[in-house]
Amino acid sequence: MLVWVVLISVVVMLVAAVAVLFLKDFLAVTAAASVVSLALSVLFVALQAPDVALAEAAVGAGVSSVIFALTLRRVGLWKLETKKDK
Repeated sequence: MLVWVVLISVVVMLVAAVAVLFLKDFLAVTAAASVVSLALSVLFVALQAPDVALAEAAVGAGVSSVIFALTLRRVGLWKLETKKDK
């Protein structure tokens, strides 16, 4: 059972990391980066390091995602472009 949790967590991390490379929308990139961090925290729980998992979930997915989103808003890149805007 633990092997499946680790395998699924690693696959989710890889898919989200590749999505970060190819997504054009910066908010989607921020969300995909937080998914990588959450999958890593699940991996830490599976490796029996719950304190590290809690810190990774709080800082990696929580605080850094909020900071990225606020930075995008401050810079002016947070708006989603539609086909009408182009």
